[in-house]
Amino acid sequence: MPLLFSYGTLQQENVQSSTFGRLLHGKADQLVGYDLSFAHIDDAEVVALSGKSHHPIVKPADNANARVDGMVFDITDEELQNADTYEVAAYRRVAAMLASGRDAWVYVDARYAP
Repeated sequence: MPLLFSYGTLQQENVQSSTFGRLLHGKADQLVGYDLSFAHIDDAEVVALSGKSHHPIVKPADNANARVDGMVFDITDEELQNADTYEVAAYRRVAAMLASGRDAWVYVDARYAP
């Protein structure tokens, strides 16, 4: 099963219920080497679901030791595809190493995605 790291709205119960059809149970972890900022979201459906017009977004940091707190979830391949559908074009899914040493998918700022 894939791992998904979330530092933002995919941690919200209402977003999980809508996106995955269930609530996810995860573990706290950190994304290493990234900085957190916010992106304006234009997609009315995503804003309505999340309740927010600005969502957290990450990009590679100048400081390799920078960390972003979040949760890592075990999900299915189908749920990963559902997460791809939820995320707007500003985000791109990439593989990243977490502080725990586990590899997980994470959505990063598409302008800085490898």
